[in-house]
Amino acid sequence: MHTVQNQSGAEGVNAHAAENVDEIMQKVAEHKGCGTSGGSGKASCGSGAGENDLPPEIWEKVKNHPCYSEEAHHHYARMHVAVAPACNIQCNYCNRKYDCANESRPGVVSEKLTPEMAAKKVLAVASTIPQMTVLGIAGPGDPLANPEKTFKTFELIAKTAPDIKLCVSTNGLTLPDHVERLSQYNIDHVTITINMIDPEVGAKIYPWVYYNKKRYTGVEAAKILTDRQLQGLEMLTERGILSKINSVMIPGINDQHLIEVNKAVKSRGAFLHNIMPLISAPEHGTVFGLTGQRGPTAQELKALQDNCEGEMNMMRHCRQCRADAVGLLGEDRSAEFTTDKIMEMEVNYDLESRKAYQAAVEKERDAVVAAKKAEMESLAGEHSDIKMLIAVATKGGGKVNEHFGHAKEFQVYELSTAGAKFVGHRRVDLYCQGGYGEEDSLATIIRAINDCHAVFVAKIGGCPKNDLKAAGIDPVDQFAGEFIEQSAIAYFKDYLDKVNSGEIEHVERGDAHIRQGALMSAEAA
Repeated sequence: MHTVQNQSGAEGVNAHAAENVDEIMQKVAEHKGCGTSGGSGKASCGSGAGENDLPPEIWEKVKNHPCYSEEAHHHYARMHVAVAPACNIQCNYCNRKYDCANESRPGVVSEKLTPEMAAKKVLAVASTIPQMTVLGIAGPGDPLANPEKTFKTFELIAKTAPDIKLCVSTNGLTLPDHVERLSQYNIDHVTITINMIDPEVGAKIYPWVYYNKKRYTGVEAAKILTDRQLQGLEMLTERGILSKINSVMIPGINDQHLIEVNKAVKSRGAFLHNIMPLISAPEHGTVFGLTGQRGPTAQELKALQDNCEGEMNMMRHCRQCRADAVGLLGEDRSAEFTTDKIMEMEVNYDLESRKAYQAAVEKERDAVVAAKKAEMESLAGEHSDIKMLIAVATKGGGKVNEHFGHAKEFQVYELSTAGAKFVGHRRVDLYCQGGYGEEDSLATIIRAINDCHAVFVAKIGGCPKNDLKAAGIDPVDQFAGEFIEQSAIAYFKDYLDKVNSGEIEHVERGDAHIRQGALMSAEAA
């Protein structure tokens, strides 16, 4: 195997540590268009923010990070390396022993790697996927419960692939012990999973934590965990490290409590809040799965996200990735990069070629923004209370470019006179299997997008088109190959014209089912 060694040390100390924590928290809040004392209206902030919405130093950190920028996730890829097997807490929604190559779920991996193998895998992926800009360590346990393996991996990658952003996802129990080291390695993005700030709620989610060589249970365990999480978040903010908070929505346990979590993390300077649905399929063998704890419906999840958005910027495009995920969000190409295949590859890490490819991506991205802006002008002067959801089949690039039968997920946009707003995605089973449509799969697809008025596709067959119409969902293929948001706005304007003329009557749609355990991985190369 041949690799190009790029020398770039990881010894630089983050230069943001000098400012007072309160001043920095206020500054981070102002980046979102509000102060820590309150405020609302985040249409151009947070994960949906563009270049003109954020200070230059923040924009540089998020512009090509698919998890921190909704706009970027259409164009840039990420990868996770599974170097951290041990965990120091137990969650009732987690079972790391379960693995299926077709399953997208945090904590799931097919191969555990050494730091050296992880570094080779990063170079192989980055050489094959030039739009891969971010390397994250997210498990399968907790990266900061495996600090030597985690930081050794970061050290190797910083030397050989200096253009790749480094990220870590943690439960936060030992975060305060490692913030300084994270800063020294120039790790600008840290995700903390915070599901509660009330230990009474936490005791229903976490059976135990292992801290300072002792196991704690119940309310005492949850109290230690929440104190350490919030302390770590404050320390990250103090050093100018962007933090994203992940929260799992568990109906009947923490769903309403997450509003308080949202306020708590916002006041401590978190950049984004990502509220995710509980994955609780019984076959995964989790405590919640075996006890019948349900996950939220699509409307329940969106309502909570909307409620919290008045206080803080929300992430809507999370895919709850595997701990060894590779590719764009919503796809998993990890099967192409198994250890055996990497060992057979000749890797040539060409930094200049990667930069050139990404420059071309930025031009396409600019075109998407310009097209949306131009189409928005057609909505000027329109006044309507109508809001509606549409589903979009896309391979990426911000375009309507996927066949209905080949879609493994649909991206969901909310349309109003304010424009097209990305609000989530729906995983589905493939409709086309071996060239034939599966009626059972079509039924699950309809349930997954039942709250949508239309589905945008590059192409669709006559049979599914008729069934969608019968279900009240308009199959739209007239925008094949066009930019999503530009097309969505044009469709909505035409829809309003038809409503205003009396040609059609606007009706509210029903709820939708959040599909768990859908086919996500690409075929092995």
